[in-house]
Amino acid sequence: MAKIAFLGMGAMGSRMARTLLDAGHDLIVWNRTPERCAPLVEAGATQADTPRDAAAQAEFTISMLRDTEVSREVWCDPETGAFAGLPEDAIAIESSTITPEGAAELGSYAIAQQRRFVEAPVSGTLPQAENGVLVYFLGGEAETAGRVHDVLDPLAKAQHHVGTWGMGARMKLATNAMLGVQVAAWAEIIPMLERGGMDVDLALEALSSTPIWTPNAPYITGTMQRSDFTPQFPVDLISKDFRYAIAEGGDARMPMTEAAKRLFARASEAGHGAENMTGVVQVNRD
Repeated sequence: MAKIAFLGMGAMGSRMARTLLDAGHDLIVWNRTPERCAPLVEAGATQADTPRDAAAQAEFTISMLRDTEVSREVWCDPETGAFAGLPEDAIAIESSTITPEGAAELGSYAIAQQRRFVEAPVSGTLPQAENGVLVYFLGGEAETAGRVHDVLDPLAKAQHHVGTWGMGARMKLATNAMLGVQVAAWAEIIPMLERGGMDVDLALEALSSTPIWTPNAPYITGTMQRSDFTPQFPVDLISKDFRYAIAEGGDARMPMTEAAKRLFARASEAGHGAENMTGVVQVNRD
């Protein structure tokens, strides 16, 4: 069992940290709002005051943070950042969804500090984090990426080494852009069927026997049908990922992603930003 520092106790991070704790690892936790660490501390984790303090105690430091700017601050702040406390033989693991440039920047910073760094963004939401079936896209040196496999194993259904720093972020943005486009498409189709007077359950049953029915279609359509928008992947967060993806690919070359981004922006403006991504269907029902 390893000694792991986990930075970020948001919806995903807290579940990932709990899974690692339940697997028997010795866990140190940190969050900008300290109170968010309380459930993990009650379960046996140790709480640190700063990312630097957390990393100084660990063999592996993992972060799950909101965006590139927060990631940069948490890792690189000269006084409180995790890199400032990372032991010489430890490995830094960034699992946040950040830009490829941000991941490459962290890799370069790690080299300058003579430390090891792996980017490890994940595909999956809250149930996958709780059940240890996330898919990892690892970016960095192959030898270092190989060293994190056992540590990430309790969280992972699969781990793919996809190249150097920044490539993991590109894979994550590609995944989320494709997911968001599918959600946007269903957010048009479901209301279309409703307005036409269809029995939507019957229509979806028929569609499920066709090649267009993807593995995530039952979840997307089911939550839209039930109007269950309990946040698992909130509208505002996937909107951020659309921005990153379009900045990477260019809006002129990604018209479908750009159109989906506009739909999600409308949902945020309508007050649905904190709801699950499938809540965008409400924009087309109005």
